[in-house]
Amino acid sequence: MDREEDNRCFKEIINTMNDGLVLVSPDGEILMVNRAMEEITGYSREELVGSSCTIFHCDTCAVARAEGKGHWCEIFDLGRTERRSCFLMRKDGSVVHVLKNASLLKDCEGRVMGAVETVTDISEIDRRDLRIEQLSKLLGADATFHGMVGCSPVMRNVFEILEKAAQSDAPVIIYGETGTGKELAAHAIHQMGRRREGPYIQLNCAALNESLLESELFGHVKGAFTGAYSHRKGYFEAAHGGDLFLDEIGEVPPSLQVKLLRTLETKELERVGDHRPIRVDVRIITATNRDLEALVSQGKFREDFFFRINVIPIHLPPLREHMEDLPLLVEHFIRRLARRSGKKISGLSPEAMEWFMSHPWPGNVRELRSVLEYAFVIAEKGFIRTEHLPLRMKTGGTLTVQIPEARPIPVSDEKAALLDALVRCRGNQTQAARMLGVNRVTVWNRIRKYGIDLHSLLAP
Repeated sequence: MDREEDNRCFKEIINTMNDGLVLVSPDGEILMVNRAMEEITGYSREELVGSSCTIFHCDTCAVARAEGKGHWCEIFDLGRTERRSCFLMRKDGSVVHVLKNASLLKDCEGRVMGAVETVTDISEIDRRDLRIEQLSKLLGADATFHGMVGCSPVMRNVFEILEKAAQSDAPVIIYGETGTGKELAAHAIHQMGRRREGPYIQLNCAALNESLLESELFGHVKGAFTGAYSHRKGYFEAAHGGDLFLDEIGEVPPSLQVKLLRTLETKELERVGDHRPIRVDVRIITATNRDLEALVSQGKFREDFFFRINVIPIHLPPLREHMEDLPLLVEHFIRRLARRSGKKISGLSPEAMEWFMSHPWPGNVRELRSVLEYAFVIAEKGFIRTEHLPLRMKTGGTLTVQIPEARPIPVSDEKAALLDALVRCRGNQTQAARMLGVNRVTVWNRIRKYGIDLHSLLAP
């Protein structure tokens, strides 16, 4: 190639650079700039070439010129500078933060021809750091609410309702999908309420069969049934003067709903095997991930009991409806996990954060916490990257399949049993777990494992 062709190729090469490049003569005249330098400064090439490099009003260059010994600028004395942080003034008067590297250019005989500088715009990093700092301040101030994290309008509204509910003795019911924080919300009501000095008792109503649940709630007397070797207080008596939180209230059998309703109405209970009434002063908080109104209309939940517990309904939104809180939640869990594990994990890489923001989070905040706990096991230090995430995240999150009605699909025995149980229980994962002899988490994991779409499975 001839010299003219060489120059053309050279210009094409430097114009593909993301960093700005400027060539300065020994007396400070700008000889050449690339396209990235035009974008960073806002000046055109025609405005820059031939001008003095002082046009950028660089703060560190002013010092370098003042400290120049044998030359007008210290770069010609030092020969090289690396990763110098400085601020340039753009054509519109705004300031941009950059990192600058500079080196002398010499001919084959060692004579100085000028200096070449590369400029990296780090203003976007500054904005990200500022955002992280703001989020950290929020996290340390009002972004946490009794263990719940969020500063989005929808979560602030939830926090406000929880505060108001805490000042009442009326029954509260918390609606929300699995993993949305219903237990935290119930405990927050107790901590803020007038009964906070009293006991806080919690019971998962789906964890026990009907007879055991009745005994746990109301207690029993000695000899009431096989194995009742002594008198025993129930959860209602234990919660006297405080709050009783009944999680998964939608799983309580109708026969027990009658007894619960009577206790709430009369503030009296009878232990199993006894007929003497016992006075109790308890405020009840319930929670469910089911549509109780639909169950009432289907005759599966007593209407009178529903109206008694549905006095102050509070709805917790799924994570997908307040994704602006996800960075706060990530920061919150990473801090906790770092303290617990001692690992120096800085946060999520940009690619990992992109995965997090695009994931549907069917398990909500609980799933987010589990994913980060997994990542902390795999990652050693620095940032959590996509290779540190569970496989289900890296393969696109929740996968669903449509199940044809007319044509069966080949499935394993485990999957066939799961499908049969889900159909028989109309999608109730707790009842399906009982039928299969496993816990509810196992059912949930198998639904995810086989990509079962419950809506399609249960469609009429």
